[in-house]
Amino acid sequence: MGLRDWGLLGLLALLWGGSFFFVEVALGGLPPLAVVWCRVAGAAVVLLVVLHLRGVALPSGWREWRAVAVMGVLNNALPFTFFALAQGRIGGGLAAILNAMTPMLTVVALFLLAGERAGAGRVAGVLAGFAGVAVMMGGAAEGELAAKLICLAAAGCYALASVWGRRRLAGIAPMAVAFGQCASAAVVLLPVAVWLRVWEGASADAAVWGAVAGLVLLSTALAYVIFFRLFAAVGPLNVQLVTFLIPLVAVGLGVAVLGERLEARHLGGAALIGLGLVAIDGRVRGLWRRVVSR
Repeated sequence: MGLRDWGLLGLLALLWGGSFFFVEVALGGLPPLAVVWCRVAGAAVVLLVVLHLRGVALPSGWREWRAVAVMGVLNNALPFTFFALAQGRIGGGLAAILNAMTPMLTVVALFLLAGERAGAGRVAGVLAGFAGVAVMMGGAAEGELAAKLICLAAAGCYALASVWGRRRLAGIAPMAVAFGQCASAAVVLLPVAVWLRVWEGASADAAVWGAVAGLVLLSTALAYVIFFRLFAAVGPLNVQLVTFLIPLVAVGLGVAVLGERLEARHLGGAALIGLGLVAIDGRVRGLWRRVVSR
């Protein structure tokens, strides 16, 4: 990876890590589902413009739209909603740390649903990750415990989306997938939002709408553009490095701007999850083998 690629990776981490900060601010004046619907609907509009400017074709036919719609539910509608609900109880930094369980849960999902066997390093990574979650769960109040479990459910949705995407999205332009999943999520969530009357009692001020705009333009639309550009340039393995950086950004913003605090058990759990990510990533193991073999 060149210097430009590292810069884009850092920017992507800032955008996705910043999403937890934006959600936290937006929840100050809007219900969770309203925040999520604005995010996916607004991003769909922006991405549609991007597709038009780039001349990228939309998904075509029932089969492609069905695949993209399922992706929208698993990769946008459900996890975005789960994290927004959880952040009503816990800080964005803690939610981002639990979001880092996604690679571990993906290993489990690939084994259970696709029969993909995991090596010893990945198994160790999964075990370390779950140990970290157990440490973070200890001593939590009932409401906080439920919020943490919801975050894990969101990470599980991302894992299922990864498995689904491998099987069903071949041949569809990545940016078309990004638009299609945001649009599908907006369509799925709209009747739920109307039924629950989520806009009643909303008291959004300039800061809240600014946070929503940040979610739409920066943490969703621009983030997808950068992600797929990096994916094409450096490959999926290198793009996965962003997983290590997102919690650092989210925790930093939460502590510095919102005054959030992490307890010792949260930091201990985060360390174990970080070790799990290192084990699953495999690069450190490969470097160690090369050093030992010299």
